[in-house]
Amino acid sequence: MLIPFAVQLLCIAVFPLTKIGEWWEHNLHKLYISLLLGVPVGAWLCLNGMSHELEHQMIYDYVPFILLLMALFVTTGGICIRGDMRATPTTNTQIMALGWVLASFMGTTGAAMLLIRLLLQTISQRQYKAHTVMFFIAIVANCGGLLTPLGDPPLFLLFQKGAPFGWFMSMLPEWAVTGVLLLGIYWLVDNYYYKKEPWHLLSADYREQTKVTATGLINILWLLCVVASTMFINPSYIPAMGAEDAPWYLRLLREWAFILIIILSMLTTKQKVRKDNSFSWTPILEVACVFCGIFATMTPALMFLEQHPLPVEHPWEFVYATGSLSAFLDNAPTAMVFHATATTLPASTAAVAAGTAVAGISEAFLRAICMGAVFFGAMTYIGNGPNFMVKSIAEESGIKMPSFFGYMLKFSIIVLLPIYVIVQLLFL
Repeated sequence: MLIPFAVQLLCIAVFPLTKIGEWWEHNLHKLYISLLLGVPVGAWLCLNGMSHELEHQMIYDYVPFILLLMALFVTTGGICIRGDMRATPTTNTQIMALGWVLASFMGTTGAAMLLIRLLLQTISQRQYKAHTVMFFIAIVANCGGLLTPLGDPPLFLLFQKGAPFGWFMSMLPEWAVTGVLLLGIYWLVDNYYYKKEPWHLLSADYREQTKVTATGLINILWLLCVVASTMFINPSYIPAMGAEDAPWYLRLLREWAFILIIILSMLTTKQKVRKDNSFSWTPILEVACVFCGIFATMTPALMFLEQHPLPVEHPWEFVYATGSLSAFLDNAPTAMVFHATATTLPASTAAVAAGTAVAGISEAFLRAICMGAVFFGAMTYIGNGPNFMVKSIAEESGIKMPSFFGYMLKFSIIVLLPIYVIVQLLFL
């Protein structure tokens, strides 16, 4: 039953490189593959008395995951930030730095969707663009979200496990070093490509500058509502949501709030604003179709890991174990698996006895799990939900992005992995 998950990943990686790549581009066809692989897994789980695990994975993990992404996608997609600044390396780096800071406070999805279109408008006259989108995925859609539980889903789940809201700010050094290294390397890389740009394109970029303006600002209110719902509509504040006998519609109370926010955002935003913003449902539908199959088929994989924990004992091992799986599995359940593993280790038992534990485990283990789950989500297109959306929006804008393996070989392995190793050696 681990085979369908492996096939799902191979489809995502290989199909775009083959002759059926054009067939694969249609979201309905992605859904066909997800159902073809997911339904047999679901049937097997039900027939073997494990329907509860499937129910939890699809209803209480997948539905909240996709509705949170959709709420952030719709609200930020209703804020039209238009403008065409000179696409110099400094300007591009400044946009990414802004997204890096915002990601921890409005979520990596919210920050990425808010700024990706402004960045694409800015670099529209440039010939070399793909490297900018790849760095944007790493900096804004992943690494920026380390400082609060709002930044990334695994951090929110660890917050629900008992980690204080303010504790995540203690990872400011790891966040800062990673971000500064990525922004610095991007500035150098973009300078290299900027010098290769044809003169007539740089001249057009200079002539066609326009003032940056923002419309659809009512969506800032709805975005704040998404943030507030994430923070306060949960069992910590509404204990009835976490009761064992709570009905499904009460356990999904936060998701009902997300649906209401999506409707209000659509009703209160002028269609012209979304049209000017090139808003399309295609990116979020692509994520929904692909991750439907991933969540269904990875259920046996997560159950296997829970029953056969990886032999990790030291914080640095948790970084790479959590990170390696987060790059291919959804990072939220992966973080939960390794949190459960950490609770069984002597260091956590000693920390609990000494009163120094955070969320029931050694603080060093928690720090390592957070770093692995958040940072390594940028290693592949499927490591984090916003990755796929940013890639899809960039391709809709005419940018030819690297393939699944091309992204890893040309960017994540040679750029991101060395930075992560440096940060791990410095702090763990």
